[in-house]
Amino acid sequence: MPKMTFIKPGGERVEVEAPLGLSVLEIAHRNNIDLEGACEGSLACSTCHVIVDPEWYDVLEGASEDEEDMLDLAFGLTHTSRLGCQIKMTDELDGLTVSLPQATRNMMVEK
Repeated sequence: MPKMTFIKPGGERVEVEAPLGLSVLEIAHRNNIDLEGACEGSLACSTCHVIVDPEWYDVLEGASEDEEDMLDLAFGLTHTSRLGCQIKMTDELDGLTVSLPQATRNMMVEK
């Protein structure tokens, strides 16, 4: 089974099994990794923002225009930022490493 690594804000590395076809967001939730996903993966928020390790970024399929629009709302955006709900595990991504940002910005919370 493919594996991937989450790097928590404090630097702790957590390697987990990453079933093919699941999104990084789904894998995080299955492994109790604190990746919010307020819109449940419907591409309507940026709370599943992850920072892809640079060596893996070019292996990913490119972000859609909708994903780019949502990323503009993400806290701590970097040039390798992606939404975890949009990265689906494949054999090519075995070993993928992503970092969780220091914070998230949930625009879906009512005030």
